[in-house]
Amino acid sequence: MTLPIHHHFNSKIEHNDIVQFLLSEDKIGADDLTRAIELQDEKGTSLGILLNQLGLISDKDLASLFNKITSLTILQDNDLPAAPIFEDSLPSKFLKEYFVVPIEQLEDSLVVAMADPTDEYTLQAIKLATSKNVIPKIASISQIESVLERLYGDGQTKLADIVEEIDIDPNESDTDSIERLKDLAAEAPVIRLVSLIINHAVESRASDIHIEPFDNRLKIRYRIDGVLQEAEAPPARSTAAVISRVKIMAKMNIAERRLPQDGRIQIKTQGKLIDLRVSTVPTMHGESLVMRILDKEQVNLDFDILGFSKEISAQFQDILKLPHGIILVTGPTGSGKTTTLYTALDKLNTPDKKILTVEDPVEYQLEGVNQIQVKSKIGLDFADALRSIVRQDPDVIMIGEMRDLETAKIAVQSALTGHLVFSTLHTNDAGSSITRLLDMGVEDYLLSSTLNGILSQRLVRTLCKECRKQYAPLPELIEELNLCQYNSNPEISLYEASGCSACIDSGYVGRSVITELLIISESIRRLILSHADGTTLQKEAVDNGMDTMQIEGIKKALAGITTIEDVMRVTRE
Repeated sequence: MTLPIHHHFNSKIEHNDIVQFLLSEDKIGADDLTRAIELQDEKGTSLGILLNQLGLISDKDLASLFNKITSLTILQDNDLPAAPIFEDSLPSKFLKEYFVVPIEQLEDSLVVAMADPTDEYTLQAIKLATSKNVIPKIASISQIESVLERLYGDGQTKLADIVEEIDIDPNESDTDSIERLKDLAAEAPVIRLVSLIINHAVESRASDIHIEPFDNRLKIRYRIDGVLQEAEAPPARSTAAVISRVKIMAKMNIAERRLPQDGRIQIKTQGKLIDLRVSTVPTMHGESLVMRILDKEQVNLDFDILGFSKEISAQFQDILKLPHGIILVTGPTGSGKTTTLYTALDKLNTPDKKILTVEDPVEYQLEGVNQIQVKSKIGLDFADALRSIVRQDPDVIMIGEMRDLETAKIAVQSALTGHLVFSTLHTNDAGSSITRLLDMGVEDYLLSSTLNGILSQRLVRTLCKECRKQYAPLPELIEELNLCQYNSNPEISLYEASGCSACIDSGYVGRSVITELLIISESIRRLILSHADGTTLQKEAVDNGMDTMQIEGIKKALAGITTIEDVMRVTRE
């Protein structure tokens, strides 16, 4: 029997139950829901599945929704089949179209996993095709897609299906017509395609999305746990439509393709509000676009959750209690400096303290903190903003970055006049931060009297506890890194990444911070006054009891938190 692929879905059950549930649980806004229902009428598909495709509700929330409405069981990965069932009667194209997969054949019935178990049409179609009574159970869309890809890997992917619907002639020079670009960017398939790209990034725990055009292909990459990974991408003919859609969402000028632009998008995906910071730059083959994903729900303002050791956390919080002075957090871009500063501010954020920040950009809004966005185009830079906020009678000042001498001098002056000042620097270790400020032109006697401490940090990937594998390191590695010194157990073990469904086969889940905290002692102050170099300052700090980032990383590798390879990757200069 040939199963029909397209039908007009009867949405009576959905409108009476699904819509009311979504609105009552505040899972989706009324405007988004209206737009989705209009698209549903056009596409003739399940509303729940369409909401997921548009990135408005997550896989887990969709499965939970149907569980509450129908009381059917939600399946786990190990409940799904290892081989195709009724392969002749139920073609893979039908299964992929309606997000369903048979999981068990009984004497007179067939158990199936469905993303939407309320879809009566699909249930009846399966019953007619197999002559079996159908028992539905619930699985997430990603689970069904994964098992169908494993069982029927020759079928088209969901992204490719969407691209087929985009009305673009491969020979059409659509970049010549702004109106044509606007029309393309407003089409439902392009909207769904961009939502799918963003949704996959959020599901994969990515921090950045890179959309890069090349001569004959469009490349999409996600930065996951600090490492770029290539993802499935639409064909090159959709480049202009995809980039124009993102630019319209970010309120950029789609007619301007010769100059870099910046924008911001606020979007609800997987049932939560996400901020996207968008940047474009012109390249040889079009505009390269990067979206930084700022997920407020993923930010944990807690030193223990961030991965600080108990000793470093206690020492750093002791410095935070000082009434005035400068505290620096250093490291390369993407090493978690801003999150550490926000965590410090959160600890200090009490009713008796006024906190002012100057940032470029403001990444997350902190309750009770006055945050100022730098706007260089109108003359509001770090130095100008700092001069103004000192007159606002703050107790604590946070400067996003010490970029020049003028900013550094105002920070020093603020610390001298009784303020606690936080800022960041892009240096490799704690010791070299001091020489950087001296090289900028900050007076040594001012620096030595105002600096309280310098925290240098990196982020290492955290091993997945479900699949990490223990192994005995080679004697040469034990000797080279002196692992015996940091291990109380005579039997030294390290761990390596493996990969499973819990970590999306990467072997890692999230990241943890490794730090070194240079506390400004009297001996360090004397070295600052004598203009000692970074190496000398770093050695003195180690002699005073400071563990370097590499040592702390080795301790985490021995504890099974990360791999020794990841520690060496981020600490090797």
